This record gives sequence, C-alpha cells and structure tokens, in this order.
Amino acid sequence: MLVKFKDILAIAESKSFAIPAFNAYNMETAMGIIHAAEEAKSPVIIQAYSRLFEYGTAFYLAPTILKGAEEAKVPVCFHLDHGTGLVPVMRALRYGCTGIMFDRSSLSFEENAAQTRQVVDLCAACGVTVEGELGHIGTTKEEVSEFVYTEVDDAVKFVEQTGVVALAIAVGTAHGRYKKAPQVNISRIAEIHKAIPAAVVLHGGSGIPDDQVRDAIAAGIRKVNFGTDVCYSFLDKVFETSREIFAVDIFMRDAINAVRDFAVSKIQLLGAEGKAE
Repeated sequence: MLVKFKDILAIAESKSFAIPAFNAYNMETAMGIIHAAEEAKSPVIIQAYSRLFEYGTAFYLAPTILKGAEEAKVPVCFHLDHGTGLVPVMRALRYGCTGIMFDRSSLSFEENAAQTRQVVDLCAACGVTVEGELGHIGTTKEEVSEFVYTEVDDAVKFVEQTGVVALAIAVGTAHGRYKKAPQVNISRIAEIHKAIPAAVVLHGGSGIPDDQVRDAIAAGIRKVNFGTDVCYSFLDKVFETSREIFAVDIFMRDAINAVRDFAVSKIQLLGAEGKAE
C-alpha cells in the first residue's frame, strides 16, 4: 500500500526500528525492493535520486514504483532523494511522491533553512512532508573530515525554523563505497534524537559495519539510506549472467533476485522484518 512519509516514520518511532530506504534506478531494482519488503513483511521507502527527476528518467520510472507501491501488501513510501531545487521537487510531487528529501546542506545554515522552509510550505499544500539535511554528508571521494558533525543546537533550530519531519545529520558517514569503515558518532545521534521531534536519518548506509548500524538505531536513527550497494547487488549479478541469454526479461531475473536478497538482509539488520504486521 502506498503511504505518506510521515506515516511510515511513525511506524518506526513507535516500534523503535529504522525504515530501510532503498534507491531504485530502473524497473528491476524497484521490483527487487518490493519483493524483499513483501517477503520480509517490512515497511519500506523506495527512493529516486534528484537527477532522475531532472533528466527525465523518473517520467518512466515513477509510474512503475507507484503501481508497485499501491499493490504491495506492505506500507511503501515513494520518496525523492536529495532534491536539488524546485524543479525536481515539483516533478516529484507531480509524479506521485509521498515524501520529499530536499538537500541544501552545502549552503550556510541560514540559506539552507530558508530554502528548506520554502519547500516544506510548497509540499504541505500537496499533503506531503519533507526530510532536510543539516551538516553536509559528502561522498567517499571527497576530502571530508569524519569529525565534522551536526551540532545539537543547530539541529533544534533547523527543525523549528523549517518544519521538516525528518533530518539527515552528519555523524561520520558518506555516500558511496568506503575505502575504510567509518566510525559513526553514536552519542551525537542519541543527543539529537532526544532533542528534536523529527525523525533522525542516517545517509551513506552502504558499507557501514553492522554493529554500528545497530548501535545507531538503538540511539534513535529511524531511517537508513542504501543506494550504492543496491547498484552493486544488481550490477554484480548482471555481469555474472551468461551473454547467451538474450531475452532481456529472462536475463534480468537473477539480477532482480540479487536486489531482493540484498534488501532482505538490510531489512533484517534494521529490525524492520515483520514490522508491517
């Protein structure tokens, strides 16, 4: 069933686990994610990056995700990931997203808050709630100090000024594949979770050691993003599949199943298995 962002976060908070948020890039990755959610009886967020809405891919992908979400036996939220401006936000709303993530974390606090507030008000007119980001979560290719964390007082002010229902924070993670395992600041997660009414979000979930993920959830993380490892689970199986199989639908079966198996493993890690019941 297709559900709103705020409602799926409420499930996580009430049961003290984290919603797995997987990025989908094509029909096959979306299928694998939904199959995993139904198999594990887990609520799930299916996300699509801002660039898919900017460059036209989401025009084709969004109807597939929406139909799959509507027919799914578990709660599914369709979410814009790292919205970069009003154009992808507007397209995401038009294409049926039930959650919006807007990211202006590279700007000053004041500019980030002001632009995020504008998007929160815009989305509110459509009954859609927003995730913001405070403390820039870079990529593993960037030279970003792992000791630059989101400040608790700043998180409080940001949520108050913007009205976001979820906040992605900088606690030592990054987007992409890590060259060495990160060290997540668990105590900062706990401090921010205690201080704000919004759900606390962990980006850069691909490659974080399992024990740190569990500790982060115990400290208050209620949504964890996985993008890079979705790609690898899909592509690794594609590259293994025999080129003698030329019927594309048959060729893709094992890749869909690989995404499903990956997603199930993360659903279990986040404590989300069975939480849709």
